[in-house]
Amino acid sequence: MKPKSKILIIAGSDSSGGAGIQADIKTVTALGSYAMTAITAVTSQNTLGVKSISSITPREILRQIEFTSKDIRPDAIKIGMLHSVKVINVVLKSLIKINVKKIILDPVMVAKGGTKLIDKSSIKILKSKLIKKVSLITPNIPEAEILTKTKITSVDDMIRAARILMQLGAKNVLVKGGHLKSRMMHDIFLSKNEISVFKNKKLYTKNTHGTGCTLSSAIATYYSCGKTLKKSCEMAIKYVNHSIGTGPNYGKGHGPINHLSTININKKFK
Repeated sequence: MKPKSKILIIAGSDSSGGAGIQADIKTVTALGSYAMTAITAVTSQNTLGVKSISSITPREILRQIEFTSKDIRPDAIKIGMLHSVKVINVVLKSLIKINVKKIILDPVMVAKGGTKLIDKSSIKILKSKLIKKVSLITPNIPEAEILTKTKITSVDDMIRAARILMQLGAKNVLVKGGHLKSRMMHDIFLSKNEISVFKNKKLYTKNTHGTGCTLSSAIATYYSCGKTLKKSCEMAIKYVNHSIGTGPNYGKGHGPINHLSTININKKFK
């Protein structure tokens, strides 16, 4: 099997392997595409929380993006953790230079354990500039609340927040409903032409580390292969749900999901 497309991932590293760049690479690979990376930060973390965060210099981030893309042109880009104004500015500069049309933004703000991953100035520039440059933004409820300065306690609130993000310049929005207190999962996709609600049974488990990273990378992979954004979101949600349901149950805290849930090993490699 040859890779179906090429994805450039701009995000932070997770030493425990469940989220960030590591989850992104696993997802893109498991769904049959080729992953490239530009690492924005290195974290020391495990399933119980984040110990430390070490930033990569903006210049080095820019070099990773532009030098990689100059040789192997991405079909799509997934953006995750961007922790400072300088980092966001160099990413914006690089996006203009390499001119890739399909871009998925996961506005990572808080780690599963509660550690803050972005400052107020960065949120401001993300809202004013970055969301206008991407194809889709995929906030969870806490992130959508921060971006829209609203309280979200229902599906109607999620739709309202998505509309506010559209007013801020987002082309398409997927608000993830995992934080709502309900038996069913509701994920809201909003474009200029439609509102779609993806409903799935909620899986009760503490092992959901990296679900946001995984979902956005899965969307980028499907979208890069020619699926519509709406179909890409639908298929990515199914992949994540299946990966949660078959999780390996590693670690003492918020454990990783099973990124290999799509893979069948050929007999000769067993």
